[in-house]
Amino acid sequence: MRVIVPDTSVIVDGRLTQYIENLGERVKIIIPEAVVAEIEHQANEKRAIGHVGLGELKKLRELANAAKIELEFYGERPEFWQIKRAKAGEIDNMVREVAKEVNGTLITGDQVQRDIAIAKGIDVIYLEVKKEVRHRLEDFFDKHTMSVHLKGGVVPLAKKGKPGEWRLVKIRDEPLKDEEVYEIADDIIERSKRDPESFIELDSQGATVVQMRNYRIVIARPPFSDRIEITAVRPITKLTIEDYNLSDKLLERLAEKAEGILIAGAPGEGKTTFAQALAEYYSSMGKIVKTMEKPRDLQVIEEITQYTALEGRMELTGDLLLLVRPDYTIYDEMRKTRDFKIYADLRLAGVGMVGVVHATKPIDAIQRFIGRVELGMIPQIVDTVIFIKAGKVEKVLSLEYKVKVPSGMTEEDLARPVIEVRDFESGELEYEIYTYGEEISIVPVKKKGEKAPAVRLAERKLRQEIKKFLPDVYTEVELVSPHKAVIYADEFDIPAIIGKKGKRINEIEKRIGISIDVKSFEERAMEEAPKEKIHVDVEEKKRQFVLHVSRDFAGMPLRFYAGDDYIFTATPSKKGLVKVNKNTPIGREIVRVLEEGREVWASL
Repeated sequence: MRVIVPDTSVIVDGRLTQYIENLGERVKIIIPEAVVAEIEHQANEKRAIGHVGLGELKKLRELANAAKIELEFYGERPEFWQIKRAKAGEIDNMVREVAKEVNGTLITGDQVQRDIAIAKGIDVIYLEVKKEVRHRLEDFFDKHTMSVHLKGGVVPLAKKGKPGEWRLVKIRDEPLKDEEVYEIADDIIERSKRDPESFIELDSQGATVVQMRNYRIVIARPPFSDRIEITAVRPITKLTIEDYNLSDKLLERLAEKAEGILIAGAPGEGKTTFAQALAEYYSSMGKIVKTMEKPRDLQVIEEITQYTALEGRMELTGDLLLLVRPDYTIYDEMRKTRDFKIYADLRLAGVGMVGVVHATKPIDAIQRFIGRVELGMIPQIVDTVIFIKAGKVEKVLSLEYKVKVPSGMTEEDLARPVIEVRDFESGELEYEIYTYGEEISIVPVKKKGEKAPAVRLAERKLRQEIKKFLPDVYTEVELVSPHKAVIYADEFDIPAIIGKKGKRINEIEKRIGISIDVKSFEERAMEEAPKEKIHVDVEEKKRQFVLHVSRDFAGMPLRFYAGDDYIFTATPSKKGLVKVNKNTPIGREIVRVLEEGREVWASL
């Protein structure tokens, strides 16, 4: 009777059981304890190959119980350090030693194992067999499908359409069984291990990420997920740069000037498709192009080498690229701080960089760099932002570094470093980025009929400072010039704002960098002619007055008067109510007004 000694590779992908079923003779299978230990370790770690391996061991036991094979377990169980060093060949060596001891034929699906066995004079069979399954992942896709979502106990779903215009549809009415999803997941793992154009990107406890040809697949298992789930994404269109109908001006910038590019957009809008087209465009110009991806899922031509995280760290990949020195590097899916720092390091080293980032607005892509790199370095790192929406280039921004007075400011001594963000096609200035006080701000440039951005920024900063020490005091702030402001408050709150001997207001002036006057609402009311009268109903309760106005004025600051005399300013609630405690100065003033028979009314 022939003696067969399998290694782990042919058990975890089903090749051994398929080989035995097609063999046509009864054989003795000796499984090294080292193989059992490795499969057990992988299963305890919730790894996909461990789950598949246990299933195959159970199938072998069923064949033995049916007297189709003899099954024996043999050898010593490896130490923990040997299991941890399985990738270095420790387990494979123990399997070869068992094959020699029992004078059996080693069966493997590992080319390295096969070659070493031949070199050592061990009889060896190399297996390459495809496993038949009821359903394969591809069965759920058609030419219009972007992604498929499979979960145990749930009807299979698919996103169909094109970037920015997809819809979620049911693939069938019957929910998937857990066994079906596990079978599909096992088939994905097995084929990815055999196919030279596929690979397992990540295999950790409860989660496996696979790139199977042009499918990017995430498999989630309990306890990481509540049930077995498979999410697979596939590009349905591959475009060239010509398909985007870019202007000659933009094509010229991409070809000659832009070297720090961000491709931005919301998920599913077509960022990756454009990145692929841009990568191949640069390659067609005779440029050396590399990619940095985790996982690797860009569909690019063979001339473009795709790198992933070296030893699990993108920092090491960046160090390697500094030695390779490509003309352009496509950095896909930049999310974490380290991604932006690696992008910046490579760009400052002279490598042309194209980064793909999630953003709901074009300016948000630049915002992702603030706080992660020095403000003055941003224009050297990023010079062009391309915003993708519904698969099209919707907007392009360009960045330029200048020393100037920000828009809306007039004093020459307020000049500072400013990053100008312009619409690339029109040249119109849209945003300015600069430091105001201790805060870095992205300020929209003034549009017709609006306050200058510097004025709005200073007003907001001033309100924040006042709220720090008077959180419950209602105030209004008005900038009469870029270097002078007026704070309006109720008369009895003014001493708290000014502070003892003016100490508090002086401190605020130093922080904000502008001169501040403090006035009462009554003073402003006397300076301004009141607008249209708003009717007020006064309801007197035991401890308070409730002032009723129309709900149309809810959330609007109103000035309340008695006759021609100003009383106070307040903002009505959603129901149009303002409540005033009788024991407050304002409450006592309302008591006096009502006793005199004067009408209470309001104005905006």
